[in-house]
Amino acid sequence: MKANALRLYGARDLRLETMELQGAGRDAVLVEIVTNSICMSDWKAATLGERHKRVPKDIATNPIMIGHEVCGIVREVGEKWRDRYAPGQRVSVQPAFNLPGRELETMGYAWPTMGGETTAIRIPDEVLEQGCLLPCEGDAPFFACSLAEPVSCIVSALRTSYHNQFNSHVHRMGPENGGTMLLLAGCGAMGLAAVDIACHWPESRPRRLVVTDVDARRIERAALVFGLPPPKDGRSSGVVNGVELHFIDTSAEKDPVALLKGVNVDGATRHDDPTATGGGYDDVLLFAAVPQLITQSSALLGFGGCLNFFAGPMDQGFSAPFNFYNVHYMGHHCVGSSGGDVKDMEDSLSWISGGVLHPEVMVTHVGGLDSAAEATLTLHERPGGKRLVYTHVSMPMTPIDEFAEKGKTDPFFAELARLCPNGLWTKAAEEALLAGAKALK
Repeated sequence: MKANALRLYGARDLRLETMELQGAGRDAVLVEIVTNSICMSDWKAATLGERHKRVPKDIATNPIMIGHEVCGIVREVGEKWRDRYAPGQRVSVQPAFNLPGRELETMGYAWPTMGGETTAIRIPDEVLEQGCLLPCEGDAPFFACSLAEPVSCIVSALRTSYHNQFNSHVHRMGPENGGTMLLLAGCGAMGLAAVDIACHWPESRPRRLVVTDVDARRIERAALVFGLPPPKDGRSSGVVNGVELHFIDTSAEKDPVALLKGVNVDGATRHDDPTATGGGYDDVLLFAAVPQLITQSSALLGFGGCLNFFAGPMDQGFSAPFNFYNVHYMGHHCVGSSGGDVKDMEDSLSWISGGVLHPEVMVTHVGGLDSAAEATLTLHERPGGKRLVYTHVSMPMTPIDEFAEKGKTDPFFAELARLCPNGLWTKAAEEALLAGAKALK
């Protein structure tokens, strides 16, 4: 099978080229990729090339496929796997294969025949044995199943957080149910997915969720997609699925710690004593690798509070001041995780297919495979959330909020604009794009 694949040859050296994939044989599976969403981790890999921890040193002569947030259709199945997979089946992939002794060899970083920015991949037996090829049940659109991978990373992070009762050594995994949660730098793509999960997750929900950012446009969009009123003086508040939700622009705030604690002092804490934490939060999730924000996070934790450091720094020496007096006396602690596992991915696919979670809040741009290289390399420079790639399509990477303007001269974009209420990508918009977009040659 031929594949049009975006391959990485070195730092900032991405090439879209045609390659030949070996057939399924006895024990592999061939999958046609329909959608892939671009991750900030893709930008890191493409920027660093062979200097990235997960990328092999020989990519100049043995390039790898990039991308790992995929959904596609099974096209060919080896005899060994015909009791589990069938041609025509819709599937996604958990890219962290966790092969013993080869844990860093994840899809999109280390494999010549498996990635997201391609029209087809070949999944070998050793990966299939890990249960990483996952069926997408129900009628969820391709793009939503692609986004199950980043959603699973947040689910994994939340499941990694923990709390324990005072004078107890038993850890309760997950955020404090009915507690208070703060997302710092939380109006980017992953932050908005975390808001959606926090408000709708079947496993636990906070009673209060406070989300900060320093970009007024991101705050405005966040309020819009979650049905809150337009921000006034940098703030928008409301209730989503029983969760008290606040979006706050802290860009001009001289003392953001005092401001954010002030939002959280009017209700009882889990210890029924608001003075015990002075407005501190049970759970703080940090979405930006900024030393100042780590120090602020430390100051914003309540008694027994958990800081979840979700942002992945590029600097291997990254560090920041953290109040260890409060580690000792207030039970403050910090956790981190990188990616999810098969169970996280299975659950995410199930919740998305069942309409429990709404990953469309992450998507701000849509384009074809011929736009993926530039979109990846400029991801850190240009504002917006998830860039969604349709791999069989030729289309510039286009912001959804520009569809209407483009639609004044192009009926194709006019139709897409009509099908994207509140700037949200939809199943109907996906169907219209797949039916009407220019095919990649």
